[in-house]
Amino acid sequence: MRKMEGSTVDSESEDDEVQRNEGNNSELPGKEPPERGRILLEVENLKKYYPLKGGIITHTTGYTHAVDGVSFSVREGETLGLVGESGCGKSTIGRQIVGLERPTEGIIRYDGKDLSAMKPGELRQIRTQLQMVFQDPYSSLNPRKHIYEILAQPMLYHHIATKATVGKELERLLDMVGLSRNVLGRYPHEFSGGQRQRIGIARALSLNPRFLVCDEPVSALDVSIQAQILNLLKSLQKELNLTCIFVGHGLGAVNYVSDRIAVMYLGKIVEIGKAADVFRSPAHPYTKALIAAAPVPDPEKAGQERKLLEGEVGSSQEPPSGCRFHPRCPFAQESCRQTEPQMREVKPGSGHFAACPVANGKEARAHG
Repeated sequence: MRKMEGSTVDSESEDDEVQRNEGNNSELPGKEPPERGRILLEVENLKKYYPLKGGIITHTTGYTHAVDGVSFSVREGETLGLVGESGCGKSTIGRQIVGLERPTEGIIRYDGKDLSAMKPGELRQIRTQLQMVFQDPYSSLNPRKHIYEILAQPMLYHHIATKATVGKELERLLDMVGLSRNVLGRYPHEFSGGQRQRIGIARALSLNPRFLVCDEPVSALDVSIQAQILNLLKSLQKELNLTCIFVGHGLGAVNYVSDRIAVMYLGKIVEIGKAADVFRSPAHPYTKALIAAAPVPDPEKAGQERKLLEGEVGSSQEPPSGCRFHPRCPFAQESCRQTEPQMREVKPGSGHFAACPVANGKEARAHG
């Protein structure tokens, strides 16, 4: 097994590379680059509403629109980044994909099979191919089990390994994530945050998945450790030809690991395209505001005045009419308050789409 880049890293050089990305292709609704593989995951009109309970006699008084009509697709070997403010529905989409929750409406099609229509027994057989790396590496690991049990039990249960071969499989996993083999007899509380996240990644990879959802895997870690984990994930994706969805707040981190990026606001995708296009030529006013709010690693530019968003994020229980971003948008028109904008291609043939009729100050070609 080739030694992974994430095993030994130069934190300072990787921090610089991640910071440089701070400044700097789907059928539904964007088009992926033609050199990518076939479509592995399709999400069509996905909705997830959580009921709100109240009253003297408890009953449903309303719904939280966590995800509200999201469509996209991911090609084999591709990494799609999901970025947006807290509560916009990024993590909820990941949980629907791996089967931790059932969608209220919509279709999740994996490898041509509709996951949302599968029975529990059918879904159990395919879930080994869909795994998740969670945000908090401590709460996602069972504190009563040592690392051997955490990693070995899933492989034994799903017949990925036998009692005779599980030892070699564990050694292979630990080598991939850059951990020594003497960790197997220890418990999660004995490790640092970065080491625990490496164990979480190893657990996700233990079932030989094809699709990996990384739910803010570095947000709970120190900056220097974030660079190491990002480098590890990027290396593993190439080494194992994984297809990934990377959920994150940090724009530099998402840009660093993603081929394409989808920007979410209040349960909807407002912009999607190649990572370079979204970060260098953002079209939607919300995307521009996110990039403007990111810290600038240049002392000479850090003091420059930046246009930041005003107002509060709208309620997901009672979303604004029309464009959900219009109460905070400096370019909002009367039509934005009345009609929900459709995804429009910013430049013909670019695969870069934005849900804004005045994107870049001009009308964009409608996506048909």
